Amino acid sequence: MNPIPFYKMSGAGNDFIIIDNRDGKVKDTNLTRFISSVCRRKMSVGADGLILVETSEAHDFRWRFYNSDGSKAEMCGNGARCAARFAHVTGIADTPLSFETEAGVISARIKDDRVKVRMPEPSDLKLAYALALSKGSQEISSLNTGVPHVIVMVDNVNDIDVIAVGREIRFHQRFAPTGTNANFVQHQNGNSIEIRTYERGVEDETLACGTGAIASAIISASQLNMTSPIDVKTRSGAMLTIYFDTEEDHFSNIFMEGDARIIYVGELQPEAWQ
Repeated sequence: MNPIPFYKMSGAGNDFIIIDNRDGKVKDTNLTRFISSVCRRKMSVGADGLILVETSEAHDFRWRFYNSDGSKAEMCGNGARCAARFAHVTGIADTPLSFETEAGVISARIKDDRVKVRMPEPSDLKLAYALALSKGSQEISSLNTGVPHVIVMVDNVNDIDVIAVGREIRFHQRFAPTGTNANFVQHQNGNSIEIRTYERGVEDETLACGTGAIASAIISASQLNMTSPIDVKTRSGAMLTIYFDTEEDHFSNIFMEGDARIIYVGELQPEAWQ
């Protein structure tokens, strides 16, 4: 392949390589290897994920989202904000805009480097049940906010071995074969929480996870009687604001607002993926 233009963007510390692939320059042949290669830190551009922006017949564009290991994911909240701003600044779409994902249609409004996206409604909400781990039983909650998430409420997120415990939850047989993301959530004060997330597909703690922030806010609303909007402090220090409507145990009209920053624009050379 020839050199490939790309944007490097960050949403709350979650970073992405974004490519305008409406002309099909990035082929499906060896795609997993290509993505895992260019997402390698220090050896290539490095990123938590890669987004291909492609043509849609019904909406402004469609995306294909991939984790850094080359696996496909249905949804990524921070990636959704970055993709929306990318489409806006490159002239693919005006604001407001909408785009297709495997988790449904996402709509977005862009103002400067801030983006507010409407996210899919959550499903499979399960509250306060026991999960057997190597060091004993752990109370968790779980739901799907476009991708599956487990929530563990903790007294202090800084005391948690996120990688060890998160990996054990991620690969737990209860969530096989696809696995789950694992979030550790601490109530701060008022309507704010702090989270740390082990992300499936990245297989590490990330500085932020948008769908994890939404999941954590919904579980906090369910268990701590918190109300919309909820401010979520991510590991990067950036804040995400989660909006929602609730009626009994049903959550709807889910919106997430946060930054979507352009870090740099460049060209991937063949050596980046070789």
